[in-house]
Amino acid sequence: MILNCSEEDAVYEPVPQPLVIPKLFSDNIIPPIIPTDNPQTVEGVALGKKLFFDTILSANSTQACASCHAPQNTFTDHTPTSEGADGIFGTRNSMPLFNLAWTYNERFNWDGSALSLERQAEEPIENPIELHSNWEDVVSRLQNHPDYPELFQLAFKTTTITKELTTKAIAQFERTLISANSKFDKYSLGEVDLTAQELNGLDVFLREDKGDCFHCHGNPNNPLWTNNDFHNNGLDAVFSDLGLGGVTGDPNDNGKFKTPSLRNLLYSAPYMHDGRFNTLDDVINHYSEGLQNSPTIDPLMKQINQGGVQLSETDKADLKAFLLTLSDPSFINNSQFQNN
Repeated sequence: MILNCSEEDAVYEPVPQPLVIPKLFSDNIIPPIIPTDNPQTVEGVALGKKLFFDTILSANSTQACASCHAPQNTFTDHTPTSEGADGIFGTRNSMPLFNLAWTYNERFNWDGSALSLERQAEEPIENPIELHSNWEDVVSRLQNHPDYPELFQLAFKTTTITKELTTKAIAQFERTLISANSKFDKYSLGEVDLTAQELNGLDVFLREDKGDCFHCHGNPNNPLWTNNDFHNNGLDAVFSDLGLGGVTGDPNDNGKFKTPSLRNLLYSAPYMHDGRFNTLDDVINHYSEGLQNSPTIDPLMKQINQGGVQLSETDKADLKAFLLTLSDPSFINNSQFQNN
């Protein structure tokens, strides 16, 4: 039976927008994780992008998500810890945002405190040293905005705005932030060659008797360049920040933080969960001769008793050259990720 319906009676259906999966990813890792109750749509992504860049989410309308996660900085910022809406600095570095649809253990943040990307988007709104607002006020401001009710209607088929729909939209946009066009990606696809120095740096990275980096950050068969796990990598002998241990309450997790991806290191300084290292050279020196022992030191830090892997200056320089091949200039310049 064919029913005659007027245009006014028709319900607009959001247009599906599946993620564009890079060949390297489809060939080497499992498909992205998309919640069944939050499928990617054209309208949802557009709404999430608008929200991501809108200062309406902060209590005093001075900051947006993008204030601490700027596209030109691979969606982080260049300060050790980020400044919140009230001018207060936090204690942790702003994490870069890319390839988030492939976080297999579903633990986000440096300490794994958010169990989905949607839940991760909830917390900064009410955090007193971040956007310092509250969800009741945010929803009210969005509901009374001249544009947002219609945009929520298009994305979620309702003009009733909620915290859950707001974070779903932001998560949809964040899942589109895919980085897979670095020099090393092109090398893996047979499109360019690496220099002798870069190839030696890869060798240093992969060798257990040299850099021994691959256990936590993977190898060319893992284009994410992280194992998405949590490790105590020898930053401190005594912890002022418990990391994962502060979330789980297990003292065996104290000092463990999420392994960040090695992609886009050229744009994401400073480094580590508290931004303590200003340069990539500082990071390499830490693993070479700066490790600090503690009761929860990761067993993968096998050279802890001698302070690190003790790289030569040549190997350090070569390792740095390789790591920089993982940076993707097209990602930070992608107009789809800009506030336009």
